[in-house]
Amino acid sequence: MNDSSWGAPTSAGYWGPPDQGAAPAGPAYDELDAQQTRPMPIVPDDPDAGRDAVGREDRDRGAARLSGPPFRDEMPQEPMPTPPPPAASEPSEPQPPPKKRAGRDLRAAIGVGVGLGAVIVAALFVVKAVFVGVIAVAVVVGLWELTSRLQERKGIKAPLVPLAVGGAAMVVAGYVRGAEGAWVATALTGLAVLVWRMTEPPEGYLKDVTAGLFATFYVPFLATFVAMMLTADDGPQRVFTFLLLTVVSDTGAYAIGWRFGRHKLAPRISPGKTREGLFGAVAFGMAAGALCMPLLIDGGTWWQGLILGLAVAVSATLGDLGESMIKRDLGIKDMGTLLPGHGGIMDRLDSLLPTAPVVWLLFVVFVGAG
Repeated sequence: MNDSSWGAPTSAGYWGPPDQGAAPAGPAYDELDAQQTRPMPIVPDDPDAGRDAVGREDRDRGAARLSGPPFRDEMPQEPMPTPPPPAASEPSEPQPPPKKRAGRDLRAAIGVGVGLGAVIVAALFVVKAVFVGVIAVAVVVGLWELTSRLQERKGIKAPLVPLAVGGAAMVVAGYVRGAEGAWVATALTGLAVLVWRMTEPPEGYLKDVTAGLFATFYVPFLATFVAMMLTADDGPQRVFTFLLLTVVSDTGAYAIGWRFGRHKLAPRISPGKTREGLFGAVAFGMAAGALCMPLLIDGGTWWQGLILGLAVAVSATLGDLGESMIKRDLGIKDMGTLLPGHGGIMDRLDSLLPTAPVVWLLFVVFVGAG
């Protein structure tokens, strides 16, 4: 077969015989080929410019891929709308300052205080011996609270039996035999504490007897001065003045400190006490002393009452701080829970005990032993 009988390549892509009536030689413009054909890019004369254009095109495609969602089915999240600011025409209401609150149940505290006061006054002015019994009972309960807290918090076992018996005996001896009887009973109580502790193992002996001797001095010995005040002819009036001035001083410290207290008195010992409260205690105590001394005490004057009230305010504050130091060392708030709203007996004796010898001494100096 002659090769010249075969024509140009056909649109089917193979070589075949020439079509009859074919178009003259030239570019073939087949309709299907025209639809599948795209124009070639124009290449500039400068080869570097072409490379730059291609590079820019690749960078644009990469940026488009990076700016889009990482996955095909993940749509970009729109930012949360920012809430509109409050209208300027709606001023915010000022919040009232927090009200000061007492740390205890005032109703329970007042009720228990009034009840105890009534019992004490009745026993004081009816029969002196009954009031001596009230002092002895308070001493025994106070010793029980103190020794219990020492054992619970520090593991110190101060012997309670000799302390309780000796403490009650000290109060009675102070009333019956005066200062000499109180000193002798105190010495015997301390000796009983030393001997009683010898019945147990020697481990911890020194700290136990030291705590026992401290308790002997802190509770019953100071309480004997109240019994010695009672031995005077106007003994009930002296004891009543002592109690009244202490209560008034504490009330003045609480009232003024709660209302106007700004400057801490001893923040490391008792954060609630303020200098303004101390000023209130002094003012209230001196005013009460100036009234009680000439009205209740035989031979007393108003200026003696001022001194007495000042001394009571200072000693009561120091006594309160002293027990606060003990409780802070033990890590407790109250010595007991016997008195609702007050704590324990020791929480009420804290300011009375150190004030008793001060008042007894000033009475002796001002108007004599009676």
